[in-house]
Amino acid sequence: INPTSITIITLSIIMGTIMTMSSSNWLMAWIGLELNMLAILPIISKPKTTRASEATIKYFLTQAIASAMMLLSSTTNAWQTGSWDILELKNKFSTTIMTLSLMMKMGAAPIHFWLPEVLQGMTLQTALLITTWQKLAPISLMYMISNNIQPALLMSAGILSMIVGGLGGINQTQLRKTMAYSSINNLGWTIMIMALSPNLAVMNIFIYMIMTTPIFLMMTSTSTKTLQNLTTTWTTSTATTLSIALLMLSTSGLPPFTGFLPKMLALNELITQKLTTLATLAIMTSLVSLLFYLRITYLIMVLTSP
Repeated sequence: INPTSITIITLSIIMGTIMTMSSSNWLMAWIGLELNMLAILPIISKPKTTRASEATIKYFLTQAIASAMMLLSSTTNAWQTGSWDILELKNKFSTTIMTLSLMMKMGAAPIHFWLPEVLQGMTLQTALLITTWQKLAPISLMYMISNNIQPALLMSAGILSMIVGGLGGINQTQLRKTMAYSSINNLGWTIMIMALSPNLAVMNIFIYMIMTTPIFLMMTSTSTKTLQNLTTTWTTSTATTLSIALLMLSTSGLPPFTGFLPKMLALNELITQKLTTLATLAIMTSLVSLLFYLRITYLIMVLTSP
């Protein structure tokens, strides 16, 4: 892609997100999301492979459906309340549809099926973009309407995302798919705690982004795509390999690492609100996801590859 196109695409992606995050009107938020989506399509389809084209089409279709649901929800709400204001989303039906559409845009369970497939078909840099930057706009919209969403919906979606993220990542040998399930698992925590403490949810997603970015960048620099590649990286760069292992443990939420902090605060919030069963479920699913992070770390640190 030539420099002019790259500049236009980058500006569009940044502008789209900022537009959505700073708008108070549903139509402007929707335009921002559309701009964002259309700008990232050429980046996904840049490698001239069938996998990349397939990923582009899958990404486009899911995002288009989510956008259509978003328009349906905001139109129904405007029809009932006479207001296009984001904070005026009072209609129950509209709120539910809007929450589902935002979850679909982010790739949270039960509408997560596109995410692992799409990530597998793109380069590591693009995968980084999808798992971090592309989540900012939907998360900010969800944050704005969090007072109107039924907590039961958010919590059940959150727990489901955790279970799917944990179980889905266990059997993976492809690192991009593993990172996709890791993203779904983390979104589960974010969505679940959004019902009780939206600020904590925002902190959680930011810490996740800070941890995921270096993992993807290091995987790019060592061109690591599978667990097989990962076992041989220590021969070329020991420091990178060690860092990937520690970051993986941090992302899993293992105690002395940073990733443990948002999880501890979330559990604290759940127990304060007398939701002990939910907290127990969250811990259990966390252990399941810890399994695949530990497997990656074990492969890097302990096993000497042939």
